Amino acid sequence: MGVERTFSLIKPDATKRGITGLINADIEGAGLRIVAQKRILMTRAQAETFYAVHKERPFYGSLVDYMTSGPVVAQVLEGENAVLRYREVMGATNPESALEGTIRKKFAVSVTENSVHGSDSPENAATEIRQFFSENEIVG
Repeated sequence: MGVERTFSLIKPDATKRGITGLINADIEGAGLRIVAQKRILMTRAQAETFYAVHKERPFYGSLVDYMTSGPVVAQVLEGENAVLRYREVMGATNPESALEGTIRKKFAVSVTENSVHGSDSPENAATEIRQFFSENEIVG
């Protein structure tokens, strides 16, 4: 597939616990380069746009509340098959189902507070990256 970019978001539960560096080490240890990164407090509008695909689901409101409850770290990752590779490194959404050694198995608190988000396709990665980064902020 070749070198591609994906979007990563280190969620409020992880930033509150001060484990951003540990997560970054796992990302880089998997052969992915962090080519853009910034710590932000996501606005309600940003969270609603980001999770718009879930708008009709019962958990949408609490998800938006959670994502705006504290700082997040938005990232652009680059590497061979970056989307798939990062999804493997993250592990299953439910940390109880995640494989040993994955970010979610090691660090997640619950299904909601599962420490990280990663794009599920190259198309969604491009959309998510554009939501948080301008091209001149991505330096690889």
